[in-house]
Amino acid sequence: MPETESCPRCAGPTLFVRSAERNVVTLAHGPFVAREVLRECKSGCREPSGKQTIVRSRTLARQVAPGAVYGYDLEVHIGLERHLHHHQREEVRADLIGEHGISLSTGQESILAARFIEHLEALHWKRAPQLAQAMRNDGGYPMHIDATGEDGRGTTFVVYNAWRQWALGAWKLSTERADLVLPRLRQTTQAFGQPCAIMRDLGRAMIEAAGQLVLEMHWDIPILGCHTHLLRDVGKDMMKTSHDELRELVRRHRLRTQLGAFARGLGRPLSAQLPTLRANVKSWAQSATGHALPAGADGAAFVRCLAQWTLDYAQEGAGLGFPFDRPYLDFYRRCRTLRRAADAALRKESGDASGCRELLRLARILDPVLGERAFGEVAAKLARQAELFERLRQVLRLHPNGRTATATLPSSVKAAAELQDVRQAVERLERNLQSLRPARGPAQDRREAIDIVLDHLERHGGSLWGHVIRLPKDAGGGIRLVDRTNNALESFFRGMKQGERRRSGRKVLTYDFEQLPAGAALVSNLARPDYVEILCGSLDRLPEAFAEIDAEQRVDDLAACRAGKTPALDDEVLSRALPYEDRALIRSSALGAWIQSAAQSRAPMTTLEVR
Repeated sequence: MPETESCPRCAGPTLFVRSAERNVVTLAHGPFVAREVLRECKSGCREPSGKQTIVRSRTLARQVAPGAVYGYDLEVHIGLERHLHHHQREEVRADLIGEHGISLSTGQESILAARFIEHLEALHWKRAPQLAQAMRNDGGYPMHIDATGEDGRGTTFVVYNAWRQWALGAWKLSTERADLVLPRLRQTTQAFGQPCAIMRDLGRAMIEAAGQLVLEMHWDIPILGCHTHLLRDVGKDMMKTSHDELRELVRRHRLRTQLGAFARGLGRPLSAQLPTLRANVKSWAQSATGHALPAGADGAAFVRCLAQWTLDYAQEGAGLGFPFDRPYLDFYRRCRTLRRAADAALRKESGDASGCRELLRLARILDPVLGERAFGEVAAKLARQAELFERLRQVLRLHPNGRTATATLPSSVKAAAELQDVRQAVERLERNLQSLRPARGPAQDRREAIDIVLDHLERHGGSLWGHVIRLPKDAGGGIRLVDRTNNALESFFRGMKQGERRRSGRKVLTYDFEQLPAGAALVSNLARPDYVEILCGSLDRLPEAFAEIDAEQRVDDLAACRAGKTPALDDEVLSRALPYEDRALIRSSALGAWIQSAAQSRAPMTTLEVR
């Protein structure tokens, strides 16, 4: 029965119409038949759609939407499992059957997961005033902005509060352009108020959109450029041509292909013995005092390890991608080191000639890195560029793990002092490079590299500083720092993609990201207790909050009740696969020490006569 017999529009009396039954499924009660008494307004009130106003059971409406079959609690359960915990559809389906006795098709599961996103997005914008108040209590919020996508299939633009680690808004854009970004920035500030700073990358779209927003709002806030993006842009402009040239040389001589085939070819006849041979080689490497190969099958297994070590060059990098990692320079250096180590080993007598024959084959594959002049010239040029790049990186104090040095300091005052030190160091570097720049002469490469650094510092210098934010007295006073990078938002994007790979079971996310609603970016907020507290109190109360959203605006198109929502607008494989069983040996300090010792022994280069 309805809890009231009054019309919700005019508060007048209602008349009994009929009772209705429908099948309903909720997580709490499973499948059941709901019987509902329907009443209509005696005065004939009508909805905006023209339909006569019907009074339904509020108790039932808090569990399942009128006309729907599946309850809010089931929708929330599926939404959290799919979008927060990133479980696959069959995993969720099996759990529902096993734990709750509820059988759903995967198609219906996907529908409920999509409805969950719609409800969450609507609730997020409805709670914007309360979320905004929490951020005002913080003294404001730094607005981090960036976009991500896959293979050029549109992009997902996100506004992020790095202090709270909240996604404030997310939208699908057909492309990254200022005229598409700016309306989303306006919407965010209308909902959450003026930010204390804007952190963006150095792309034209973000620069123009952020600048236009601050100009039209007459705000006196810093617009900050990401230091990591500055360094990345400098590195790409400086090193990309050289790195591409080195990659082309590697490909032309099929070095990785040949090394992979060589290692696999050695492994096949040894496959039955490999567990024993690995142990033998490990023991031998730990006690080896010279550069001679071990005897017998151990020698062949050892040569196989050397080829695998060369192919494992990705271990030299930090996993940050080019230009922070220079994989082809690392590969070249390993090839060169191993080729010189082979010279030392081939000068020594071995207990068995088979190992030497295999090592000669390996050396022959690597010969071009020493024999072709272009390898050395391009690698030397790239190394000089990388040295200047790393000098800038050191001055900026951007660590390989992506954190800034200021992030580790115990107080904002100390962090501000360190930031000032970084600024002074950058200014000293700029002056030093100006003095070292050759005006003319043969040092063209050096001149071009220095010019790239100076040009970026000149163009972006105005946005590199201003991270110290003075908090108002009602927020406790003092200072707080905006991070010098957009790493927090980029880490957020990486988490989204990792979760989507787990959820979809696919490594390539082109299709999945294209289909994923932008509002899915808001789901990560549900892992933040402070956000959940404001949104609905606890995750257990999320179904109730969704029901309230629907009760306030009972229309077929849920999107119509989204407060402030703007409609949406229109190869590298670094190394060959390394068997898990080989990794510990290949990456052991003993093997590395043997290779380096042999390479540095200055043995004469071996003439490769054996075929």
